[in-house]
Amino acid sequence: MYWSEFITIAVAHLLAVASPGPDFAVVLKQSVTGGTRQGILTSLGVGAGIFIHVSYCLLGMSILFAQSDMLLTAMKYLAASYLAYLGVQTISASSRHRPAAESNGGRVSSVGAFRLGFLTNGFNPKATLFFLALFAGVIDSETPLKIQLYYGLYMSAATFIWFAVLSGLIGQAQVRQFILQFGPWFERAMGVILLLLAVQIALINV
Repeated sequence: MYWSEFITIAVAHLLAVASPGPDFAVVLKQSVTGGTRQGILTSLGVGAGIFIHVSYCLLGMSILFAQSDMLLTAMKYLAASYLAYLGVQTISASSRHRPAAESNGGRVSSVGAFRLGFLTNGFNPKATLFFLALFAGVIDSETPLKIQLYYGLYMSAATFIWFAVLSGLIGQAQVRQFILQFGPWFERAMGVILLLLAVQIALINV
């Protein structure tokens, strides 16, 4: 009965998750500097972050978000500030870069990697706008909450799988070794990308 609705959601979600954005940037950075495990832990955090958006939609708070420009604006600047902070930290770290053989690859703790992915997705206003549109325009209000929860579980799992596969590809030793040849230049490039994403989010018209 809900297959057509689910297929619409799955296609929309696939297009959204495959689009380069903050989630992609942090998973890429973690996979290169910390390896596949770090990338997968970050991917797990990104997938878990989906539940933030699903939760407020299921609880009816999506109406509050949709009607409160102030709330969306605050969230937008919070997300932009967080990404700008990550960008500055990454660029600063590049100046202290050591050869791969002498460093730990820029690894953070397992909890830190998960938290990075979770906060990046959870604070992403683009994800907020996507889920608001999804639950308001695609998912029928008569669809049972249990089915809507299944949709959320699917999107969380699909997001994790997508980025985990990406982590597995980028985190391979040969790929990492090639990228890490550029040492601090890679970190600076990632820092600039994060700063550009911060600016892009700050300029979103909510």
